[in-house]
Amino acid sequence: MSESPPNPLNLAPWPSVDFSSFGPVETKPLSRIQVLVGGFVARNWVMIPHVTHHEEADITGLDATRRALAEQSGCKITPLAFMVKAAVTALQAHPQFNASLDGTGRALVQKKYFHIGIAVDTPNGLLVPVIRDADVKSVPEIAAEISAVSELARTKGLPLARMSGGCFTLSSLGSIGGTGFTPIINAPELAIMGITRAFEKPVNVDGALQWRTMLPLSLSYDHRVINGADAARFCVTFAAALSGFAAVKGEG
Repeated sequence: MSESPPNPLNLAPWPSVDFSSFGPVETKPLSRIQVLVGGFVARNWVMIPHVTHHEEADITGLDATRRALAEQSGCKITPLAFMVKAAVTALQAHPQFNASLDGTGRALVQKKYFHIGIAVDTPNGLLVPVIRDADVKSVPEIAAEISAVSELARTKGLPLARMSGGCFTLSSLGSIGGTGFTPIINAPELAIMGITRAFEKPVNVDGALQWRTMLPLSLSYDHRVINGADAARFCVTFAAALSGFAAVKGEG
């Protein structure tokens, strides 16, 4: 069998198993991206004390806003573009999230810019292009950039510079499904928002039950810096920003 993976924490050795003794097998090497990302993910999971807070955003009217804005701008706009803007709103309201621990782990570097990473599933593995200066870009501009970098990630790949400098990451599984998950923080960021498929449920609105479209949110955060109350407030702000888009058609 091949040698065991690196074991910097001096854990029990990885099981060495001759799987062919149980039946037919086929061995396929991981892609270069999978190996690279796998190392980063393992490091981040082990070194960062993750906690995940779950929330729901009422996006009942967001689709109408999205379609109206797409018609006005003439470009395809997905809900992810609105989520990028919601992330900026939440980071502005809760600046402790827009920071990173320095190399010593004893000081915070507070960022004054708003660069949002978006996780993209590619045939060779996960890539996270960064939408820079999302605070000064309109929803159509962000949508066009997301489309361009996602296509590039899935075809030619992305240069490292295009995946650097992020403040906060969005990982959306909404087109696939799920009701919640624990996304792994993209170090040196302090938090990451996971999004799963929207669903309909009855909600008490002004004393009457109404069917509303709810979007599940899963915020994983670094508990060394952020506490549970901070995370809850961040999620409330993020959800309110998404709900607010539903009330303002043509928001750019």
